[in-house]
Amino acid sequence: MESLTASAHIEPGTRFRVTPFADRANPFVSLRIEGDFVEIALIASHGTSEALRNLAAAAIEAAGALDAMATDAPEVISRG
Repeated sequence: MESLTASAHIEPGTRFRVTPFADRANPFVSLRIEGDFVEIALIASHGTSEALRNLAAAAIEAAGALDAMATDAPEVISRG
């Protein structure tokens, strides 16, 4: 990945769009993460499918962590 740091909050209405560009010389896929005010586009070229799989696995892990926190949320909130 090139050097860039971006921060955005994923909201329930966040949209995701995959667009393949099957150019014979330079095929790539655009993965867009879109909100109301922010859009992030990830460009994945030939040879980066494993990186995309790792991104997907990390997203699944993050979702599991959020689910676990939601299960524990009543205990955390009641400590206040």
